[in-house]
Formats: sequence, structure tokens, C-alpha cells
Amino acid sequence: MRKSRQLVIAALAGAGLVFTSMTLGPAWAVPDYPSAAEVAAAKRNVEEKKKMITRIEGILDELQTEADALERVALQKNEQYNQAKQAVNEMAAKVEGLQEKVTQAGAEAEAAKTQLGQIIARMYRQGTSGNTTLEIFFNPENSDELLYQLGASDVVAQRTQAIYQQSLAKQADAEALAAELASAQDELEDRRAAAEKLYREAKAAADAVIAKVAESESQRADMMSQLATLKDTASDLERQRREGLEAERRQALVKTAPTAPELYTVGAPDSAKVEQALAFASAQLGERYVLGGAGPSVWDCSGITMKSYAAAGVYIGWHSATAQFNLMAAEKKLVPFQDAQRGDLIWWTTSSNFSGDKYHTAIYLGDGMMLEAPNPARTVRIVPVRYGELFPYAARPTANSN
Repeated sequence: MRKSRQLVIAALAGAGLVFTSMTLGPAWAVPDYPSAAEVAAAKRNVEEKKKMITRIEGILDELQTEADALERVALQKNEQYNQAKQAVNEMAAKVEGLQEKVTQAGAEAEAAKTQLGQIIARMYRQGTSGNTTLEIFFNPENSDELLYQLGASDVVAQRTQAIYQQSLAKQADAEALAAELASAQDELEDRRAAAEKLYREAKAAADAVIAKVAESESQRADMMSQLATLKDTASDLERQRREGLEAERRQALVKTAPTAPELYTVGAPDSAKVEQALAFASAQLGERYVLGGAGPSVWDCSGITMKSYAAAGVYIGWHSATAQFNLMAAEKKLVPFQDAQRGDLIWWTTSSNFSGDKYHTAIYLGDGMMLEAPNPARTVRIVPVRYGELFPYAARPTANSN
């Protein structure tokens, strides 16, 4: 058991889980799992039995702590990837717009050049200039001197000069836009490369969570069976008891919900729209969490919040927990968490800055419960709100904007 555990930890490290500015903290020691013989011996001795129970429960706590830390990394990486995708989309739209402008500017420059050529040709035919007319068209760098040499009237000369200058200006505009387009295309490729890198990192983090949970659940099954043997209870009852204790432990990490002062007045939620959004979200219960998922049957945290409110005709921001928070803040729809109502959005963050990145979001259901797409190892679910790293403000998407 010890050897297989060490191999899993080594594999996770090789998968690139140590990312820039994001570490999991010090390495955990490998638990010394009790053997079946040790459990049997402990069962015969009351004091040894108590020690063995404490030992096994300590191992279970450690397994959960490791899984929780990996889950947070996966959520943070997923949020970074979603933001990188949006940056790519924004630059791609800019490139497309510049391409249209370059095409239009090129056509205008060519039209101005053609017009100038027609005027010069007409002047040549009418004898208003000597052999220098065509030179203006083909040698614009000498235009001032050549135009001076023309025998046309001042009015014609001025008009020709104006059209010539217009042609030069349009050609300069076309060249400037072409240069801007080339720069934007380079930046687009850079952003795409950055997004692909973040996707690989997020995928590695997600795979690590799945592997850790699979490993932990196998080990937990053994531990639960041993606990049940020691306590003379059924394994299923012991599992349920342990899950309850773990939920209490997570809640106890931060014993109370965060509070915050009111920023401004926010209206009541639109109950009809809230229930529409929650009906959509509830229909996804049990569906898989997938990196960048936004339906129809796979989700990540901001994907399900976005599509749930979209089903009610409410735009809460693009596919990113941070972006959704920023839009709600810009629309002045934030309420202190202690005033959160059914349908409000809630967030988690490790940043001390008000506008810092939010790595997870969920829909508050009331009575301390929430609906979330939690992490790669779990499906869409309804669970108690976790207070650790919970941002002290919720948002009310259906309230009227101030």
C-alpha cells in the first residue's frame, strides 16, 4: 500500500501540479496503514482498540485534506483557463474587425489612385500639361515639382494636388491598418498558445483530482471496513457516520459565515426568474463536471451558473466566475452574504483584494444550502455552503439595476 501511494504522488508531481504562484504546501507524509492483523489484535484489547480507531480516523482526515487541496488547485486552474479563452475570443474579434478595415482602406486607396490617374489622363489629352503628367502618377515622390511644371490652370492644379494628397493619405491609412492587423494576429497567436498551456495545466490538475479521489476512495473503503470491525458496526453505517463527520470538519474550519457591510441598496429578487434558473440548474443534478463545461450535459462551476440564468433570460457575464462577479459588481447587485436570498450567486477566493480572482461560484438556495458544479471528481450537487474562503458578498442577478 505504501509503495503504490508513493507512486501515485510521484505521478502527480510529474503531471505538472506545481504551478507558478500556486503550490499545495509541504508534502504530506505517507500514512502508516494498519494491517488486518493489527485491527484484529486491537479489537481484542480495549485500549488498543481506541488507539487504532484514532489512528484510522487520522488517516481518513489526511486523505480528505489532500483531496480538498487538489480540488482547489483544479478549480483555480479552470478559472484561469476560462479567462484565457475569453482573451482569445476578444483578440480574435479584434483581428476580424481589423481585417475588414484593412480591406475597406485598401479599396478606398485604390479608388483614389484610379481617380487621380483619370484626371491626369484627361489633362494629358486636353493638352493642359506636357509629358510630366504620367510622371506624377508613377513618381509621386516628385509630385510637387512635376505639378509645378504643368501648364494647367491653378484651379485644376489645386484639385489634382488635393486628390493626390487624399490618395496618399488613404494609402498611408491602409498601410497603418495592415501593420496593426499583423501585430494583432501575432498577439492572437500568443494568447492562443497561453490558453493551450493553461488548458494542459488545468487538465493535469483535473486528472490529479480524479486520480486522488479514486485512490482515496479505495483506501477509504478499507479504512471504513476496519473501523466497522473495530466498532462492531456495518460498513455502510460507518461510511455514513464518517461522511457526516467530514462535513462537520469542513464547516468547522471556518465556524461562522462571513459578514460584510451593505454597499448600496439592492432590490428584491424576481422570484419567477429565480425559480426558472433553479429549475434549469436542478435538472442538471448528477451530471459530470468537465473542464470548461457549459452544457448540455457537462458543466464547470461558472458554466452552470451562466446557462441557468440564461434559461431565465438573465445575462450574468461570460463563462468565468471572476467575470460574473465583476459584472454583478459593475451593475451594483452585490449584497452582504448574511443578506443572501434564494437564487443569489456566491463565490470563493484566496485573494484579499475585493476585485481579485474568484476561483469558484455556486447558486445559493437558502437555509445554508447551495447548488454547484464542484470539481472534476464530483457531479452537480446540492450541499451545505462551505464558509472557508467564501467571499463575504453575494450577488442578486434578477434585482433591478441601480
